[in-house]
Amino acid sequence: MPTFSPFSWLQGASPAPQCRTGLSCKPSLDEAVRDVVNQVGRRGEADLALVFVSTGYASDLPRLLPMLQNGLRAKHWFGCAGGGVVGTNADGNASELEQGPALSVTLMCLPGADIQTSVLSTDQLPDLDGASIDWQDWVGIRPDASRSQIVLIDPSCRGINDLISGLDYAYPEAEKIGGIAAPHNAPHGSLLVDQNVVTGAAVCSIGGDWLFDTVVAQGCRPIGPVFAIEQVQRNVLLELNDGTTTSSPVACLQRVLADLSEPERELVRHSLFLGIERRNLQLPTAGVQPKDSAFLIRNLIGVDPNNGAVAVAERVRAGQNVQFHLREAEASRQEALALLNQHLGEVEEPIRFGLLMACLGRGQGLFGSPDGDVNLGRSVMPDLPVAGAFCNGEIGPVAGTTHLHGYTACWGLLRYAPISGSSNQ
Repeated sequence: MPTFSPFSWLQGASPAPQCRTGLSCKPSLDEAVRDVVNQVGRRGEADLALVFVSTGYASDLPRLLPMLQNGLRAKHWFGCAGGGVVGTNADGNASELEQGPALSVTLMCLPGADIQTSVLSTDQLPDLDGASIDWQDWVGIRPDASRSQIVLIDPSCRGINDLISGLDYAYPEAEKIGGIAAPHNAPHGSLLVDQNVVTGAAVCSIGGDWLFDTVVAQGCRPIGPVFAIEQVQRNVLLELNDGTTTSSPVACLQRVLADLSEPERELVRHSLFLGIERRNLQLPTAGVQPKDSAFLIRNLIGVDPNNGAVAVAERVRAGQNVQFHLREAEASRQEALALLNQHLGEVEEPIRFGLLMACLGRGQGLFGSPDGDVNLGRSVMPDLPVAGAFCNGEIGPVAGTTHLHGYTACWGLLRYAPISGSSNQ
């Protein structure tokens, strides 16, 4: 595992990389902004400011960015409203603030980075059967300038899955992380870009000598064997095969249940999901070998007692492998730790910053105590500056393809990875 020394980076002088963070839960937005500005400090202009704010301040969102920009300087401002906020205060303490008002601000100086933002009106998307350049022109960012993308989507947006597929189509080598912002009753959107509150979708592209690696923890563990789909109609599974027997999905599940403990059977009542195998068809990028396959976790949405068929919240096809999964706190901990440790073992450069987009169903509701995902991240990356939001759906890749998730913790791990021939240090 590479040596991680955050303080030498945090306190470096320009033009060295810097990260300044602030987190406040003051009851009024004006107080929270003053608190955060004091924590972050008024030193120089940053390349990127990430801003995450709870919906407790929803009615004041149009005032937020102008007030922050009155005290802080950054070339690009990007963020959203969340159902909760993840942030790091000036003392380096990272927290998940799930209830009440909260404001998280991170200013980063990233020498050699190419940062661009784009606001997308999603009323009419380019054609997925058309040329990829149509999507690139629509977004307004060149593929060779985009190594990673933060993708934030307003909850009023339609066609979210088509949007995510289109971004993958246009930028196949750019890893994407993000989420759906939290809804509120105020008469404006939930996305924060430059000086504005907007709807639709927004992309913050990271290029040049920096990139975000992604780690997607889906919070489940497999139960029973892997089944192959024998018969299916769109998203309705009709027959599964475990290598020896072909049966209805309900009959297969009954065999799985017979081998579970009583506590596990109780979990099945409200925490049963289906994993659908996805295979990575992309070539390796940035010197990191992609994982060949992984299970994409999806909700089970219906059962037909007449024929034992099961409907799943994802289109599937005959020949794909599936496996039943249980969601529970300990499985979520172990999976997240294993994935983070695995990733750190695959990269040589230290992780500089962690962007955490987590489901509203995680947090204390899953782990039974505060700061569950933050503590997991810091157990393998001590003192890592962390920021993000609790989302209504999280965006991240599984086996090389970006998906919209539920119940996940999607990590974006920022590292310096200079392009060959770059003179930046």
